Amino acid sequence: MISAAATAIARAAASQDVATGSCVRLAIGLGCDRGTPEATVEACLREALAQAGARIDQVAVAASIEAKRDEAAFLSLAARHGWPLRWYAAARLATVPVPNPSETVLRYMGTPSVSEAAALLAAGAADASALLVEKHRLRGPDGRNATVSIARIPPASQGTSDSGG
Repeated sequence: MISAAATAIARAAASQDVATGSCVRLAIGLGCDRGTPEATVEACLREALAQAGARIDQVAVAASIEAKRDEAAFLSLAARHGWPLRWYAAARLATVPVPNPSETVLRYMGTPSVSEAAALLAAGAADASALLVEKHRLRGPDGRNATVSIARIPPASQGTSDSGG
């Protein structure tokens, strides 16, 4: 359980860079069961943002695995919010150390992490300490799952994060 003080610090860190006073930009990593409705993915995202004390207008980029390149919910959500989408190969995602690797994801996707690893790569983060929200999961009313991870884009990387592939 996170203490109230730790939560307050995390929220302050999520919304503003203490050193520069500028708004912190975020990278989101997305995962889901095939065909998950956009409403479920967005609800999962909004829960994760609330957990971080962040706002949707701080999201600068969304990312996922290449196998989800045609996932309608991801395409629609990114288009609606004007976010670039970055796609990463399973082999590339598998090289990223994450706090919550999954044997199930490894079995089906060829990497132990999609949302956490994609968020970190898209943020240009050096390590998992950039994760403001680790893998947050939501099961929609139809039983399909969405996962969202949120990483802080380091100030030096703003606008220069890994382009994927």
